[in-house]
Amino acid sequence: MDIGSIPSPADAAAPPSAAALPREATLGRHLARRLAEVGAREVFTVPGDFNLTLLDELEAEQPSGGGVRLVGCCNELNAAYAADGYARARDGGVGACAVTFTVGGLSAINAVAGAFSENLPVICIVGGPNSNDYGSNRILHHTIGIPDFTQELRCFQNVTCYQAVVNNLEDAHEQIDTAISTALKESKPVYISISCNLPSIPHPTFSRHPVPFFLSPKLSNQMTLEAAVETAAAFLNKSVKPVLVGGPKMRVAKACEAFVELADACGYPVAAMPSAKGLVPEHHSRFIGTYWGAVSSPFCAEIVESADAYLFAGPIFNDYSSVGYSLLLKKEKAIIVQPDRVVIGNGPAFGCVLMKDFLHALGTRLKKNTAAYDNYSRIFVPQGEPLSSAPGEPLRVNVLFKHIQKMLSGDSAVIAETGDSWFNCQKLKLPEGCGYEFQMQYGSIGWAVGATLGYAQAAKGKRVISFIGDGSFQVTAQEVSTMLRWEQNNIIFLINNGGYTIEVEIHDGPYNVIKNWNYTGVVEAFHNGEGKCYTAKVRTEEELKKAIEASLGPNKDSLCFIEVLTSSAIALMAPVHARTPMTENKTAPEQQRALTVRRRPRFLGSFPALRNANAGSTKSSGVNPTAPQTDTKSPKNGIAAATRVIVAMYAEVYISRHSHALYAVFFA
Repeated sequence: MDIGSIPSPADAAAPPSAAALPREATLGRHLARRLAEVGAREVFTVPGDFNLTLLDELEAEQPSGGGVRLVGCCNELNAAYAADGYARARDGGVGACAVTFTVGGLSAINAVAGAFSENLPVICIVGGPNSNDYGSNRILHHTIGIPDFTQELRCFQNVTCYQAVVNNLEDAHEQIDTAISTALKESKPVYISISCNLPSIPHPTFSRHPVPFFLSPKLSNQMTLEAAVETAAAFLNKSVKPVLVGGPKMRVAKACEAFVELADACGYPVAAMPSAKGLVPEHHSRFIGTYWGAVSSPFCAEIVESADAYLFAGPIFNDYSSVGYSLLLKKEKAIIVQPDRVVIGNGPAFGCVLMKDFLHALGTRLKKNTAAYDNYSRIFVPQGEPLSSAPGEPLRVNVLFKHIQKMLSGDSAVIAETGDSWFNCQKLKLPEGCGYEFQMQYGSIGWAVGATLGYAQAAKGKRVISFIGDGSFQVTAQEVSTMLRWEQNNIIFLINNGGYTIEVEIHDGPYNVIKNWNYTGVVEAFHNGEGKCYTAKVRTEEELKKAIEASLGPNKDSLCFIEVLTSSAIALMAPVHARTPMTENKTAPEQQRALTVRRRPRFLGSFPALRNANAGSTKSSGVNPTAPQTDTKSPKNGIAAATRVIVAMYAEVYISRHSHALYAVFFA
């Protein structure tokens, strides 16, 4: 048949045999090309007997030929965390991991759930059972011992937006393309299971290079968009001191640029919700900080909550971001813009309106109004820098982050682990171009190690600076070895608190003290003489300065691991005979309990109301004893109280000028 001619009936009746097809016309290579096409040029893998042939085919399609590179990880959870970090760095791109059946998939599912909560298109590929085993009533290894292969699929149905089980070649092309395109359209994870005997078999549907994806773009309903813009413009133009607040869903709506355009046009002050840090440019001339209720940046909450109109773009009001649902906002003053919906005050609501279209059109209709920002300028007092430490003085957290601030540039990116790093990193002022990521919605400890690996693999032009607590690090520490293997030059600050600091503040007990590791020794063991690695332990400001200078200077091309020891950690590492009188003649658990109790009053002791609430008493708390009291033993109320304590943890540092507001909102 001539090229370009209409196939004859004989041609159509005789499809090419597998032997006649080119070697690259396999399912595995088609998948590799599709992944590369959508931006997942590196796949984070853990080999297992169900996915070995698939990995062969993925590796055969090299990046230089439009394929992918495999990045082997230490376990499946970390591989999926790395895919999460990779997708974040790609600015709406895709991350991918490939694991084995059930034991691998169910290990990865926690990280996939986190990606679902954060609206990240992560493709989880699983090597599945042989296609001949389906319907055979056989019991396979790596299962729960029943002849039903759907247990893994059923688990993934709740944390992915599409599930494809590929166990025959006839519809494999369609299933794979549908899964990947759905991940892109929905910005959510998908699950693809591929029978272990299929990846290397050629098939006519894979004989050509994939036709490039053409995803039908989402479009706003023009009549609804016009009505929404007209109503919102009238609402805002009649207000006296309106404000703009950016939220985390701006990422999935791809509306960050449209939000900045609106801010430039209208003159309103601009704030960011805590979960949107990094999405709103902090170098903007009218940026006023993080709006987080009572623990907002100084003077930010006063401006937002005193406004007579506020536009929230892509907000998520959960228990964390709302400080235990205590935000002093009124619905009738708010315009809530979600990725495809706009609600103005108590109504009306407009569906089928894309956020980026709405914000772009709204900017052309608003009158310039700088009243709220003028008010902010009048009351704003610049924060001073913490005083330098005395020689030999234990390193304070605020002094640590004073030096971290000086390290940041447009060529860096910050990864903040779940826990106290959330709060400390919120205070950082991000320069233009500096990336910032954390997992506020899901909050899985250990996420940052894998996410750092993935982010650094995707963002080769940035130096990743990660902040990880000792408890979180112990969950996923081994992936530092993969960073060394791939010659990454990340800087990891290991904040050694001697245990789970967040839990200490919520509810104290000896179980919050963990076994202290020689963390720099662990990383040196991972290094094992291969690659470039620099480690340091710092206890004082002088030691911190030297470690930072070494990381940015002679070790700028090395992975740098800096362990920062707090006073609690130093106490835990002291010899038993040195722990008198607090811990002498005590068993190991008793020593842990004593040390835990000793470090507890740092925050709680400042607030009698909270201290007495923990004791189940209102005595001397400032609370009216005749008023209805919260049942602190109720699980529901306990969770709300715990949330308030988590957010309030660093409030004395974060909003030192507003301790009266903190007391009123949290403990009244």
